[in-house]
Amino acid sequence: MAEHLSQSELDYPFKLMEYFNGFRISKAIFSACELGVFDLLLQCQEPLSVTEVAKKLGTSEDGIERLLDVLVAIEIVDVEVVQGTAHYSSTDVANLYLAKTSPKSLHDMIIYSSQTIYPLWNNLVDAVRSEEEMLKFMRLMNSTWIIDGHDIATVFDLSRFKSIIDLGGCSGALARELSREYPSSSVTVLDLPAVVQTARRHFTQQDDTICFQEGDIFEGDIPHADLYILARIIHDWKEDKNLKLLRKIHAVCHPGGGVLLAEALLFENRRGPTQVQVFSLNMLVQTEGKEHPPSYYTHLLTEAGFTNVTVCRTGKSYDAILALK
Repeated sequence: MAEHLSQSELDYPFKLMEYFNGFRISKAIFSACELGVFDLLLQCQEPLSVTEVAKKLGTSEDGIERLLDVLVAIEIVDVEVVQGTAHYSSTDVANLYLAKTSPKSLHDMIIYSSQTIYPLWNNLVDAVRSEEEMLKFMRLMNSTWIIDGHDIATVFDLSRFKSIIDLGGCSGALARELSREYPSSSVTVLDLPAVVQTARRHFTQQDDTICFQEGDIFEGDIPHADLYILARIIHDWKEDKNLKLLRKIHAVCHPGGGVLLAEALLFENRRGPTQVQVFSLNMLVQTEGKEHPPSYYTHLLTEAGFTNVTVCRTGKSYDAILALK
């Protein structure tokens, strides 16, 4: 069937990823309708700040900001940044179809879809309930880096770093990409004991050249190395915890070494990418973290003592930031 796919789809599954992330977009629109976002923006005569929207709707500023940014990314809410403050306003399509007062409003259809139909789709597949949650998460991350790992491993020339440690490296999928690209470098995955044991049972490959080491990157010791990988780690935690971790890494990093972050980067102007805005909204219900623009990571790395921070967008799901000691 591959002959029916375009070369771009064979190189990277953009359309597939758009499809299976579609439920998040739907839920963002559903939630905005239930909260009254579109009615509020229509009623107001001028754009509103996050603080104003949160106050009028009785929501948290952080949560409504992420929701509004997703709506901006899919072009049903508009935003203008004035002196560093974002101001949000409605669009014609939102006024016509999403506000309750419009004669062409789809509001009631959306509420029914959200409150009645959407929960039923959770039972579409009778999943195997005995599978461990950790193993399911590890499989998710494994498939992520099978698709995106090569780009992260090659976006910078990392051949000068002879010892590489993937902190929180999970199944080892990204570490394997690094090992294949830089065979003269040693690559180690450092993760929690339960994760490492599960990785050895379920993800070890016959030709593996990577090593696994049990540890805790936050509470335990981190070995000395030339390069540390933090792939989808920093976005999970609050700034103070991240800064503590990065300073800890800086202290053990060999001179001339560095740290490579792999994250989904927001645009500085709040207008996307849509997928990253959706990721950030998803984290509101799943973790304590959020997605950030490059300036946030540059600030963290600089505060931790790293220099020469370089950001590179891959044009795919995840981008890379390299900083040196």
